[in-house]
Amino acid sequence: MSEALVATQAPGASAPGASGARQFWRRLRAQRAAMVAAGVVALLVLVALAAPLLTALEGQDPTTYHPALVDSARGGVPIGSLGGIGADHWLGVEPQTGRDLFARLVYGARVSLGVALAATTVQVVLGVVVGVTAGLGNRWVDQLLSRITDIIVAMPLIIMALALLAVVPSSFPRPVLVSLIIGFVAWGTIGKIARAATLSLKNLDYVAAARLSGWSTWRIARRELLPGLAAPVITYAALMVPNNIAIEAALSFLGVGVKPPTPSWGQMLTAANVWYQAAPQYLLLPAGALFTTVLALTVLGDGVRTALDPRSASRLRVGTGRRQEARAGAVTETAKAGSTAESAKAAAAKEAQS
Repeated sequence: MSEALVATQAPGASAPGASGARQFWRRLRAQRAAMVAAGVVALLVLVALAAPLLTALEGQDPTTYHPALVDSARGGVPIGSLGGIGADHWLGVEPQTGRDLFARLVYGARVSLGVALAATTVQVVLGVVVGVTAGLGNRWVDQLLSRITDIIVAMPLIIMALALLAVVPSSFPRPVLVSLIIGFVAWGTIGKIARAATLSLKNLDYVAAARLSGWSTWRIARRELLPGLAAPVITYAALMVPNNIAIEAALSFLGVGVKPPTPSWGQMLTAANVWYQAAPQYLLLPAGALFTTVLALTVLGDGVRTALDPRSASRLRVGTGRRQEARAGAVTETAKAGSTAESAKAAAAKEAQS
């Protein structure tokens, strides 16, 4: 995986600059699916940041119980149609407790997105530091750090997270703990990517020139190698965010992630497991939000990968769809016909002269 991602990047092609940034945005804007996904992600982030304002507009909060809005005789099913949807509760209420679903959904977005982004940041920092150190170090340092990275990659993430979350005191902030555990257990792959890219870049002429100029290893890494690592690292980090969202939801679903009363989409799915027949919206709302977020981030990550790949420029100009292929074929046929007509005219003129 790491070798494939590094191979798609031309050495030195990802160095930051005004022209490189313009090319990146041009390629990204040419992908309609990626731009739609970026809009969806931006909307989700805006909703998560504005959760207090949105719940204030509704007049609700995610923790207040409303026992009068559920039918205790039927086991706590919300009173009213569609789970109690109304002017006071825009998406209805939670079974048994009567807590507002809209408030819990938007506050759950803050937890899910925040945990995923924080975990991705930890993974990127650890992976880049270990990978660059291994790539620039001597043979013993490289072997030691590579074996540690192999152990991290081989660790089963969910099992390790379950074990660590079970022994940490409950007083520790759970979202922070989940972010740290995911980050510390799952940085191995990005570490391999950073090491492979460092080994490829450190043999280039400009890095050798910097070394001969007397630059320190830290300065060479900061000024010459990190810009070249930007493309593969950003590419993989964009694909790690939806994966981390799914991991957080799985941990909360298993009961070892974010604890009540803090809302989380995975936690809501756990509670909705027994209510999918009596109150299907309680299951469909967090599941739909989770699916939309993961799908949008995955499409956006793939678009970023394509935009950062220099070889994608020709694919973006010509395209691979049937319409583009037919258009290219029509242009080719027109050119051939024009060439044939010119040849016929030249032959006729030569005969007239003779």
